[in-house]
This record gives sequence, C-alpha cells and structure tokens, in this order.
Amino acid sequence: MELGTVYEHRPGRTVTEADNTLFTTQTMNTQALHLDAAYSETTPFGQRLVNSMFTVSTLVGLSVTQLTQGTIVANLGFSEVSFPKPLFHGDTLYAETVISDKRESKSRPGEGIVTFTHTGRNQHGDVVAIAVRKTLVRMQPSEDPS
Repeated sequence: MELGTVYEHRPGRTVTEADNTLFTTQTMNTQALHLDAAYSETTPFGQRLVNSMFTVSTLVGLSVTQLTQGTIVANLGFSEVSFPKPLFHGDTLYAETVISDKRESKSRPGEGIVTFTHTGRNQHGDVVAIAVRKTLVRMQPSEDPS
C-alpha cells in the first residue's frame, strides 16, 4: 500500500427501500427521516433519506475485497465522518479510497497502521460520504536477501 494511491471500488451498490428499512429497524433507529414517507415529504429533502450509518457501512464494505480481505487485524477507529449530501432510495453508491497514511506498529511486529480516506459518491458523482479510518493490518513479509 503506497501513500496517495487511489483505489476505485466497483461495482457500486444500488440502495433500495428494503435495505434502508431493514438496517434502520435492526439498529433501533426510529428516526422518521428514514421510515416515514409522509413526514419526510414535509422536510427540505422531500423524501426519506438513507440511514447515514448504512451509507458509511456500505462505503467501507465496498473497499474490503481490494484493501483488507485477509490482511486486516482490527479497525482502530474513525477520526472523521461526514455526509455532504444525502443518499436516497434508488441511488447507487460508488466508493474510492486513498491511502492517506501508513506506518509500522510500534508494539506489534509484522503489523502496521494504515489510514484510509474513503469517499462515497452517488451515480451523479456527488460526494455523499467521507470517512477517515485507521486500521491495523498484517504487513507483507520482507524478502530474505540470502
């Protein structure tokens, strides 16, 4: 993983009403903006919003096969998460990730800390989510020069 490398994660994920309702109810989020169509029509958005936690979970999930499948030890945390624009039912979420920092672990030999900056865009190219995530990953073994 080289600093500044940009990974585009494809295919995207089209979000359905069922996805949003299931995730929202499973996580006990009773926010009317996610569940109540009549109420949501009276808001500035004019319709229900996709639960932002679903958005960020899917954003990270779209990166797994390219970046962390079989290498991740642990998620260490998110330092910044923002949602510049909403995601709606029927929108397709596309993800890209930049390797924004990396270093060897000081306490865990053979492992390193990699910071990913994930960006989610809808099918129109609008940024709908940004998440900065630190992870603990296994490092590639160094080649034995002998």
